[in-house]
Amino acid sequence: MSIHEECGLFGIWDPGGDCARTVYYGLYALQHRGQESCGIAAINNRELSFYKDVGLVGDVFTPAQLDRLGGTMAVGHVRYATTGDDRRENTQPLTLNYVKGTLAVAHNGNLVNTKALRTAFEYRGAIFQTTTDSELIAYAIAQERLRCGRVEDAVCQAMKGLRGAYSLLVMSPQKLIAARDPWGFRPLCMGRRGNAVLFASESCALNAVGADLVRELAPGEIVTVENGTVTAIRENCKNTAGHMCIFEYIYFARPDSVICGQSVHEARRLAGALLARTRPAEADVVVGVPDSGLDAAMGYAEASGIPYGMGLVKNRYIGRTFITPDQRSREQAVRIKLGALRNCVAGKRIVLIDDSVVRGTTSRQIISLLREAGAREVHLRVSAPPFIAPCYFGTDIPDREHLIAANLSIEEINALIGADSLGFLPLEALHQIAPDAACGFCDGCFTGTYPLESPGTDAKI
Repeated sequence: MSIHEECGLFGIWDPGGDCARTVYYGLYALQHRGQESCGIAAINNRELSFYKDVGLVGDVFTPAQLDRLGGTMAVGHVRYATTGDDRRENTQPLTLNYVKGTLAVAHNGNLVNTKALRTAFEYRGAIFQTTTDSELIAYAIAQERLRCGRVEDAVCQAMKGLRGAYSLLVMSPQKLIAARDPWGFRPLCMGRRGNAVLFASESCALNAVGADLVRELAPGEIVTVENGTVTAIRENCKNTAGHMCIFEYIYFARPDSVICGQSVHEARRLAGALLARTRPAEADVVVGVPDSGLDAAMGYAEASGIPYGMGLVKNRYIGRTFITPDQRSREQAVRIKLGALRNCVAGKRIVLIDDSVVRGTTSRQIISLLREAGAREVHLRVSAPPFIAPCYFGTDIPDREHLIAANLSIEEINALIGADSLGFLPLEALHQIAPDAACGFCDGCFTGTYPLESPGTDAKI
C-alpha cells in the first residue's frame, strides 16, 4: 500500500482573462496530489460558472469547456478523498448560491471536529449535498457572511470554529481569498505573473504557468485579492511555530517545489544522506523506488560512496486509479507498475531506498522483483521513521492495526518482507531533513503526538 497524496489547489486573479486555462495548467502540475476528481470555477462579469467531474485533469477538461469558463478569476482543485467518497457530487470546488450571492470553495486538508460541526448545522436546518468536510467549511463561511460586511471577514470568523487541517481558496464575484489553518498543516503559496496574482498548493504549479513565487502564506493568514489590490488579515495567526506536515518533504510534494523556503529535492537528498550515516549497509549499488525514493537514493549514494543505479523502472501509464479489488490484483499491480533492470541488479548486493513502509506488502513484492532479477542481497532502507500512528489531518495513513510498524518489531518486519536487512530513518534525524525550513512540523504519524486534540486521542503539543 502507498500513502496517497493530499488535494491540490490553484487560483488566479487576472484582468487579462482566460483564467480557467491557466488554472487547468496549474492543476496539471498538481495532478500528483490527487487523481480521483478535479474541477474549475470561474467568474465572468460577476457571474459564476464551473465544471467538474471524476477523472484526471487531461481527461475531464476539453478546450471548449475551458473557453466557456474563461474568467478574470478562477479556482481549481484536484482531489484525493480523505473524507467522503469519490462520487461526482464530492468533487470541488464546491459552489453555493445563498442570500448574499455566490461562493466557490476549494479545500485541502481534513477537519477533526467534523461530527460536531455537522450536527450543529443540521440542527439549524442545513441539508448537505455531499459527504465531505469541505461542505462544512463552505456552510460556515456562508453563515458568517450574513453577519459580516466582507467575505474575507466571514472567512476569518468561520476559521475560529474550524479545527484541523485546511488550506482554502474562496472566490466571490469580486474577490479571490486564500487562507491557511492556524496550525499550518497544509502548504499554500502566492505568486505573481505580471498583473496577475496566483495561489497554489505548491510552487511547482506557479512555475508551470510562468509565475514567480512571492511568498508562502503564514499559518492562520488570510490573503484577499480585489481589483489587483492584495491585503492580508492575520487575526488568526498564532505566535507559535506552525505544524507543516513533514511528509510533504518525504513523499507528497513534487521535488521541484519549495516549501517553507526549503527545496523538496534537497530535503529528500538529505534524508538519504542521513540514512546512509545512521543505517549503513555493505552493497554494490543503491536503487530508489520511483518516484519519491529516487532523490533519497541519490543522497544515500553520495554519502555512502556506493554507486547509484536505476534498478527499477516505472510504467508511466499506470495511475493510482488502477483497479486493485483484491490482494492478488494488488500484487499484480506492483508488477505492472514496476519492472526490474536485470543488468543493473543481477548478482549484486542492493540497497533499496523507499519513502515509507505501511502494511509491508508492497515492499515485499518489490524485494521479490529484485530477487527474481538476480539480486544477491536486498537491504531495504526507508527515508522516514516507522509509521506507528494514524493521521487525522488529511493523509490516509490508516489505523494502528493496519500499520506494520505499530504491531511488529524491525526484525519481524524484515522477516516478513524478505529483506536481508531493514533500516528506517531515526526519529531524531527526521527534522534535520529540512534544516532551512522556516516553520515547525507535525510528525504525529511517527510519534503519536499531535498538535491538537484529535479523534481517538487526547494527545496535544
